[in-house]
Amino acid sequence: MQIRAQDIVKSFPGARRSALEGVSLNVGSGELVALLGPSGGGKTTLLRIIAGLDLPDSGKVFFGDEDASEKSVQERRVGFVFQNYALFKHLTVEDNIGFGLDVRDRAQRPPKAEIRRRALELLDLVQLKGLEKRRPSQLSGGQRQRVALARALAVEPRVLLLDEPFGALDAKVRRELRSWLREFHARTGHTTIFVTHDQDEALELADRVAVLNGGHIEQIGTPDEIYDHPATPFVNGFIGESTAISAHLREGQVFLGDHRLELPKANRLATSSDGEGQLFVRPQDILIGEEGPGALQAEVLSVRRSGPTRRAEIALPYEQSSIEVDTPASVTFQPGERVPVRFLRGTFFLKADAAGAAAHARS
Repeated sequence: MQIRAQDIVKSFPGARRSALEGVSLNVGSGELVALLGPSGGGKTTLLRIIAGLDLPDSGKVFFGDEDASEKSVQERRVGFVFQNYALFKHLTVEDNIGFGLDVRDRAQRPPKAEIRRRALELLDLVQLKGLEKRRPSQLSGGQRQRVALARALAVEPRVLLLDEPFGALDAKVRRELRSWLREFHARTGHTTIFVTHDQDEALELADRVAVLNGGHIEQIGTPDEIYDHPATPFVNGFIGESTAISAHLREGQVFLGDHRLELPKANRLATSSDGEGQLFVRPQDILIGEEGPGALQAEVLSVRRSGPTRRAEIALPYEQSSIEVDTPASVTFQPGERVPVRFLRGTFFLKADAAGAAAHARS
């Protein structure tokens, strides 16, 4: 089932700005799309509007070619999974899964035997076979979230919507469920949209990621596109780890002060105009301790072990703030040592673009 949100606008009383400001999103049939962004960016509001739990001030939602804007949650046939599971404590696992079927109008309600068959089938699908008579309090957090997912699937939804599905779980369980959900989606093929503020979760799970900020979609693309080719300063600063360095662009070349950096063109430009701006670089984008084209001298401020690598903090000429660089664990530098550094890649944004994005985020 294809989903299309078209020019969605939504405001809440007393809010300084609209929660959504003309957002459009297309999700292909069978696609797994993540809505990623900071708190207040509009992720959950967009998900609830697609579900029919909230109505937009303007704009439309289409399921396939059908305008679903005025239809109820039940009429849209969506399966919704909440962060806090929303399981009924007094019901068994089996009864929780079958609840959505059991409360249907008599004419649409399946026989008890069919509801039980469906519940047991879904328990097997979410790898919880044999737990049907337990209560939610007898399950782990990861098991409860799988029961919540099975309950959402019991009504045979056309679309599966997940709102921070792993937000209440510890890090280890989150990692386990990410892998499980990716495999589960590959088996079932449901069109799925999930909300998260965890970039690792979004990049690992999704076919495409939509980055929301301040009621707008800043960028939508595959995880590789989002990480390797960020379209705005916000996306560059939000996805992964990066540092913004004052720089300027002249005739297609990036300069720190009067020093030209030898950057591959395909990896450095988010603009074709000359001017002052910022160069965003990640710790792995800078090679330390090796002379070569575009190298400049930097001072080592500190070095610490970081898992399989070392993390060096360095001070660059022409730049007041320090930046961090990854180095192999076998390479060591001493604080105060001056070493050559080379920029391997980076993304440059004009100051006007960066200022506009910052002003938008504050508004």
